[in-house]
Amino acid sequence: MAKERLDKVLAHLGLGSRKEIHRLARAGLVYIDGQLVRDAAFKFDPTLCRIEVNGEEVVYRAFFHLMLHKPAGYITSTGDRDGQPVTALLPEEWQRDDWMPVGRLDKDTEGLLLLTTDGELLHRLTHPRWKVKKRYYAELASPATPADVEAFALGFELDGEPLQPAELSLHADPRKVELVIREGKYHQVKRMFAARGNHVTYLRRIAFGPLALPSDLAIGESRPLEADEERSLYEAVGLPSR
Repeated sequence: MAKERLDKVLAHLGLGSRKEIHRLARAGLVYIDGQLVRDAAFKFDPTLCRIEVNGEEVVYRAFFHLMLHKPAGYITSTGDRDGQPVTALLPEEWQRDDWMPVGRLDKDTEGLLLLTTDGELLHRLTHPRWKVKKRYYAELASPATPADVEAFALGFELDGEPLQPAELSLHADPRKVELVIREGKYHQVKRMFAARGNHVTYLRRIAFGPLALPSDLAIGESRPLEADEERSLYEAVGLPSR
């Protein structure tokens, strides 16, 4: 990795704004490989050096990933132009300017939403070529039928666009279903059922690729991905963990 400025590295790690990091350095609270560094413009390779701030070691990482249990009423965006963004739900210590949502959930849709700072991972997880599965739980205005199961499995056109085969499973009450899709077209789940003459009254994403929505992650809550969860996401799209 090329050498980076101290203020850029520590800001990337969420230790404050560049102005705040300049103050930390001037106060004598930053050590690189055991050496006091007071110049925030100091350049070093953070992947090779030991970083200590205010007496604690800071582990460098290139990318960050979170899972969020999205509630209804929030938009899958990092800006607030069209409503309250999902990033408003994150605690202060996880607020960043470079979060990118992995796929979108409608404003009234709940469930598992991944956030990442890795653009290549985002691209692969959302590109149809990689056929990453997204599983949804839906409640319908009318009962789904075995004919719907067959139609989804065969694939059909949606407004002139061919869809990849999907897996529809009916609960004991056929107005409650689970659906697995491998692409992410605009309002896809709702439009698929509308094409079959039905209407989605409630929708929740319960899994994305190898990750399922944890039962202990309350609605509106978020947490960083664990190391094995990160690895499974990268493996799902043929990337090495980084």
